[in-house]
Amino acid sequence: MIRIMTTNDYEELFVMWKNTPNMGLRSLDDSKEGISSFLKRNPYTNFVAYEDDKLVGAILSGHDGRRGYIYHTVVLPEYRGGESLPA
Repeated sequence: MIRIMTTNDYEELFVMWKNTPNMGLRSLDDSKEGISSFLKRNPYTNFVAYEDDKLVGAILSGHDGRRGYIYHTVVLPEYRGGESLPA
């Protein structure tokens, strides 16, 4: 199931981010408070994907009124399509 992200998804998503190699996080912007503010500014552009009540992916994106940006995209390796990438 894919749906709009809310702050209730934050804790599970943060664990996914921390366990994803090369995921660049910033302490202020990616804190719960920072993400909550981001979601308020961009309420319809951030999505989470769940399967069997387990978070398997997410995308955070926003806009400045003129341009759109993708900030974070993460999908658990076992849910990525295509061939497996080397570790």
